[in-house]
Amino acid sequence: MAERDDDRKAPERTCVATRRALPADDLIRFVRAPDGAVTPDLKRELPGRGVWVTATAEAMRLAVKRKAIARGFKEPATVDPALPERVDELMERHALAMLGFAQKAGRVICGFAKVEAALRDEPVIALVEAEDGGADGVRKLGQALARHGKASEVRVVRTFRSAQLDLALGRSNVVHAALLAGPVSAAFLARCDALVRYRGVNGEGPDPADAAGPTRRGAGEPAGTDRA
Repeated sequence: MAERDDDRKAPERTCVATRRALPADDLIRFVRAPDGAVTPDLKRELPGRGVWVTATAEAMRLAVKRKAIARGFKEPATVDPALPERVDELMERHALAMLGFAQKAGRVICGFAKVEAALRDEPVIALVEAEDGGADGVRKLGQALARHGKASEVRVVRTFRSAQLDLALGRSNVVHAALLAGPVSAAFLARCDALVRYRGVNGEGPDPADAAGPTRRGAGEPAGTDRA
């Protein structure tokens, strides 16, 4: 039991792909199921010996290519070649689940008009906008951020599609949502950060100062595409 606790609680672990020692929060833990299949343990809760990989898709692909994960268990283990994509899906699902918890806690406001009002009256810490939403709404909310002096303090997250936001929030046609301050909201943003780091892309929308000006991205889109 002590060995298991040490594995999960150690402040640093070594990535089997890069051989670099990193803080545990910067890595993903994997365990071996009874049938030998390797399973991601994003919450670090599963028992057994753990193998750690730097929490980026690049490191994951390298670990799979070099068969470093299987070797790390020192006993027969089966690694799905699509494990990097599976990890991405799990991280995305966990982030959206936390957004759903924020909704249940009353920390999410949906709908363009309500979001615009919230930017004026509520402790908004982030805008969550569908990555496939219309550019006109992005521009208008950017203008609202600038108008209320919040362009530098409110994040813009454009990591998820509208259909994904619909499922997470239990609504239809979600394009714009305001995230109010709170522990669950902070946890959601932390999971978004982990996801975009894993993907190696910028998961935030255009800079609010840019969004407040003439729209360059998505030129030619119809202006009336904003829904909820």
